[in-house]
Amino acid sequence: MKKISDITIIDDDAITVFGLRKLISSSIECNSIEAYANGKIAIDALTDFYNNDHQIPQIIFLDINMPIMDGWEFLEAFLELPITERIRINIVTSSIDPRDQKQWEYFKSKSHHLITFNQKPIDRNTITEITKVA
Repeated sequence: MKKISDITIIDDDAITVFGLRKLISSSIECNSIEAYANGKIAIDALTDFYNNDHQIPQIIFLDINMPIMDGWEFLEAFLELPITERIRINIVTSSIDPRDQKQWEYFKSKSHHLITFNQKPIDRNTITEITKVA
């Protein structure tokens, strides 16, 4: 399996972040795992990375229900960045709202990035599958 340089987790739930970090660390090889508590902090950091020619994470785990800036607002802002690499964005949610599925389909159709929709909880097999770089 190809080593992944950087992974970002955007989720306001510390337990989810802890669990994802553990699963990722025990399942795949990567250089770093960064976490942000909401989309605003994350988009500011990733915009700064882009503007300063730093590596954009190859894989992003994104919750959709967060305070300040939710996952959909983050995606809207992220897709405006002129990133040419294909980033794997894994939406990880407990939502069963059909509108969230429609939102995912909308974003998936308007982006060159690989955007997947995953239900919580995530297990080791799922982590291995959704951390393959695009």
